[in-house]
Amino acid sequence: QVQLVESGGGLVQPGGSLRLSCAVIGSIDNLYIMAWNRQAPGKQRELVAHITNRGTTNYADSVKGRFTISKDIAKKTVYLQMNSLEPEDTAVYYCHIRGDYIWEDYWGQGTQVTVSS
Repeated sequence: QVQLVESGGGLVQPGGSLRLSCAVIGSIDNLYIMAWNRQAPGKQRELVAHITNRGTTNYADSVKGRFTISKDIAKKTVYLQMNSLEPEDTAVYYCHIRGDYIWEDYWGQGTQVTVSS
């Protein structure tokens, strides 16, 4: 049984920063893809950033240069450092982990990020 425990969301003013964390609880052999997605009210869920087991990263155009995804394999944790936050970044942020096998596909419960003055 694998669970993802997210933390770090909250309310921040425009231009501010937040750091999200997602810890993997349970056994999974290979953290193949670790990703952050988000869903704003009335919009579809979208990929924000992902990092592969080899450390390759990919970002949505809207967050490039502002957000940084990183991981600590020993802690089985993925992070999302979010700087220069904008009101358009307001959303529920979800951690998504995939392993080597098709059934190793896990989502976190989501953490709210609100950017407002």
